Amino acid sequence: MVARVVFQRIVFPSYERGVRLFVVGATTASFLLVGCSSEEAVKKPVMQPLAVVDQASSIVKAAGGYVVHWAGLLRNPNQWHFGENTVASVVARDSAGKEVMRFDQPLDAVPPAGKMAFSGEARAERQPTDVKIEFKPSNWREAARITSAFKPFPISNVFTQKLGTQGYQVIGQVGNPYSLAVSGLAVTSLLRDSAGKLLGGGTTYVDRVGPGGRRTFVITVDSPAAGAVRKTDVTARTWGSTRSAYEELVLAGLLPAHLTKPKTKPFVNDRARESAAAPAPASAPTTPR
Repeated sequence: MVARVVFQRIVFPSYERGVRLFVVGATTASFLLVGCSSEEAVKKPVMQPLAVVDQASSIVKAAGGYVVHWAGLLRNPNQWHFGENTVASVVARDSAGKEVMRFDQPLDAVPPAGKMAFSGEARAERQPTDVKIEFKPSNWREAARITSAFKPFPISNVFTQKLGTQGYQVIGQVGNPYSLAVSGLAVTSLLRDSAGKLLGGGTTYVDRVGPGGRRTFVITVDSPAAGAVRKTDVTARTWGSTRSAYEELVLAGLLPAHLTKPKTKPFVNDRARESAAAPAPASAPTTPR
């Protein structure tokens, strides 16, 4: 005997209405999600290019040609993003306007709302009369911490002295305020006259600086532009065209403000507890009327 099983479609009106409502609701939600994504795309911040605060250059006759020296200061106007993979293109031209030198200098990452000093030199076979520094667009990467978390590397004991007739030497110390050792730092000095005009600059590098440690640096600034040096600005930064080295330090945190134990003996009695446990003063007696 063979049993026959018949499946019959049973329709529940309320169920169909529920399905219709669900489909309409899902469609509406999808439109809302699309609207949100489009709004987020509209709200994407527009990155401002790095701003050139100062730049200076000088040209010196050397064996086999000429040496072009340059220095500059960049500012990052963006509050939440690093400027990465920045390249400075230094172009020198002769009196006829013909290009006699072009040098592309990769720069280190510029922190959010921060500044970065740089310097360099290159050789030209023929004598240049004009030097210009241009900058290629940077890549922008959002910082992992707020702007105030990126503390500068402290500079101390700076001494500037003249070397002969065409140079200066800058000596000082750079510190590491972070709880993690930094593998190396680039230190740049900018020389200015009494009016604050940039005359030239130089850069050196120091090796590993431990947490709370300091390193001595010596920078030689060759042939700055004409003018009497009256002020020296020195800054330090991590190496590399990306933010990774600086962010690694910031994520590790700063050293505590106080690293030594107190040398005074503790109080015999806890004054705070005594004052808290002391009975309240009796109120002044009132005179009956």
